[in-house]
Amino acid sequence: MGGSVSCCISPSESPKITRRQVELDECLITTTEDVSEDTGTYLQHISDRELPDELAQEENPSDHPRASTLFLNKSQTDVREKRKSNYLNHHTSPGPLTKKYSSCSTIFIDDSTVSQPNLKSTIKCVALAIYYHIKNRDSNRSLEIFDEKKHPLSRDKIPEDYSVVDPEHKLIYRFIRTLFSSAQLTAECAIVTLVYLERLLTYAEMDICPSNWKRIVLGAILLASKVWDDQAVWNVDYCQILKDIAVEDMNEMERHFLELLQFNINVPASVYAKYYFDLRSLADDNNLSFPLEPLSNKRAQKLEAISRLCEDRYKDLGKSAVRRSVSADNLVGVRQTQAVLS
Repeated sequence: MGGSVSCCISPSESPKITRRQVELDECLITTTEDVSEDTGTYLQHISDRELPDELAQEENPSDHPRASTLFLNKSQTDVREKRKSNYLNHHTSPGPLTKKYSSCSTIFIDDSTVSQPNLKSTIKCVALAIYYHIKNRDSNRSLEIFDEKKHPLSRDKIPEDYSVVDPEHKLIYRFIRTLFSSAQLTAECAIVTLVYLERLLTYAEMDICPSNWKRIVLGAILLASKVWDDQAVWNVDYCQILKDIAVEDMNEMERHFLELLQFNINVPASVYAKYYFDLRSLADDNNLSFPLEPLSNKRAQKLEAISRLCEDRYKDLGKSAVRRSVSADNLVGVRQTQAVLS
């Protein structure tokens, strides 16, 4: 009995543990200590590298549909000030209504949908989102490949204050509109451009500022046009639009852009839809409404036909689901009957 008690108190002195087992245990402890100290051979577990779901969504809004977009957050400060100013002006001197509202006799709708956005309005909203990115940036973190002075887009002399003066919304809009009009890009491509831009800012931990906004926007448009559109625009085609830029510069910028994105060019449908509706919210907050037109008989019949088609499709899906459930119930009943008979 005494030996058994001593074995429980001090297992290392137990006669049941052989010398070979002790040597294996000591070798295992030594190997574990060596691996933990040597950072070069230490393989971190994947669960240790992954961020919690909440933090991942907060840091990568271009990858997660439930995370708020960066441009909408950066615009909130100005939106609150505008609402306060409009509230005070409304109580002092109310002006004429600038927005159309539906009534009993007339219904106003726009032609922009998530699958077919309005091109002009979408480009304006994307330019406004970039404007707020530049205006309300936290710092001026940048990379040399995007610096316009080191890699100019034109032969015109760059002003000395090129890195200090923030561009206006109209200037950003004209720059994007020129590229989209010349390359014949779609409105969906503009939304994907904004997704890539915010993904770049998040992954590379940099800011879009007066010194780099043109090249960052150009790189995002270049990549979005190749990924989204079926008939992609070649880099040399952009050199025809921007006469003074070399194709080698375009290729190098595209390569750096992809590397900074970690070659993550996938845009889920849920992320695309989130950016579309956030752009519409940004437009409403800044009185940049989409063009409204009265609902005509032809448009109403078209909407009714689409609604009827969707309704019939959902009915067919419901019937198939009922058939599957009934067959499953019958199968359960047959099995119960066979069990009783047996």
